[in-house]
Amino acid sequence: MEWTAEAIDQLRAFWAEGHSTAEIGRRMGISKNAVVGKAHRLNLDARPSPIRREAEGGERPAAQPRRATPPARDGAPLRRLDQSLAQPAAVVRPFQRVSARTCCWPLGEPGTPEFRFCSGDALTSKPYCQEHAAVAYVKARDRREDAA
Repeated sequence: MEWTAEAIDQLRAFWAEGHSTAEIGRRMGISKNAVVGKAHRLNLDARPSPIRREAEGGERPAAQPRRATPPARDGAPLRRLDQSLAQPAAVVRPFQRVSARTCCWPLGEPGTPEFRFCSGDALTSKPYCQEHAAVAYVKARDRREDAA
């Protein structure tokens, strides 16, 4: 944009009237960023934050009441917290692993009643059984050979 003397005067006038940078840009047919940049280079007074603006008449708007927050934890041991959140053993949710030692390979279509996890014996330090680990963990060398 070519900043002519007339355009600068127009910018200064809109700025003095208190228009937002977006509004000045719309009125002048330029981008908001062009307005901000030129105002900065002209050392025009900073605009008040629209977030922090006070209500007309110089008074602050009434504060909105805050929602009640749950009381802070009393430092109860985690063991007690875990027990309070645990589900009865008879209830098994479809997306929950039965134990940390079972295979968690998904079987079936998620969201259908048939969906479940493999639940075979998981390998040590792996989340899958031997069969599913062979599918999940492919050596880098094997992938390069497939690409060739």
